[in-house]
Amino acid sequence: MTRFGIDALTATRLIEAGLTASEDHQLVAPNVLRSRVLSHLYRKVRHGEVSRDAAIEQLGRLTSMRVRLLGDRVSRAVAWQIAEQLDWDDTTNAEFVAVAKLQADAFITLDPEFARQVEGIVTIAPFDALQAH
Repeated sequence: MTRFGIDALTATRLIEAGLTASEDHQLVAPNVLRSRVLSHLYRKVRHGEVSRDAAIEQLGRLTSMRVRLLGDRVSRAVAWQIAEQLDWDDTTNAEFVAVAKLQADAFITLDPEFARQVEGIVTIAPFDALQAH
């Protein structure tokens, strides 16, 4: 079994496309995942990129997504260290990286700049790895 840390954009793509990770994989993310996806979908509705009904349906898929959400003291401490190391103003993205570093074999993000920034801290995997056996 491969464990993948995922970010909010990855979770959003999964629910938008109605995809699930292969049964051979486990997904992990910080507790903030659902809030970040909620905000992302809300912005898409506000900008006319998706209908409200479609966004609500996608939120339902998020609720049933098999993902282990973490927010323990150790992952928060590691997130703090990562944010300091990368000189970030905010720790939210660092929480995703910390969970991946501590609990996953690789991290999947759809943001190429984010992937570049955390290269060397975590192993980056492509989105398609979620469907591979």
